[in-house]
Amino acid sequence: MTGRAEGGASAADRLAVGQGAFYLATGVWPLLHMRSFEAVSGEKTDDWLVETVGALLTVGGAVMMLAGLRRRVTPEIALLAAGSAAALTAIDVIYTARRVIPPVYLLDAVVETGLIAAWAAVTARDPMLDDGGDHEDGGET
Repeated sequence: MTGRAEGGASAADRLAVGQGAFYLATGVWPLLHMRSFEAVSGEKTDDWLVETVGALLTVGGAVMMLAGLRRRVTPEIALLAAGSAAALTAIDVIYTARRVIPPVYLLDAVVETGLIAAWAAVTARDPMLDDGGDHEDGGET
């Protein structure tokens, strides 16, 4: 089972589009309207750092979305997606525990943990993400 319906998007494609859209929206938010972002997430001392993280999330989200929409979710895209979710989860949990960021960030940690679990499930059942060396062009890695 490839997880891809006849001519349709695979579970990995759909997951990449969903996570990409989430990252794109949350990444661009502080870039467009810092005041509303801080109203939800708490006041920040270093706006430049928030904007840097926002820009990186925006780019990563755009890459995930594009890969999913083009039905080209490779093992590298899956790693980018799951790794980003794991990194954000760690930051959310560690810095909430240290009382550096407000507990609202634990809501993001829940979402990110769900994304990690979804990628684990998708990669476990989708041979298209198991880059064992066979490629459409008949070549090997």
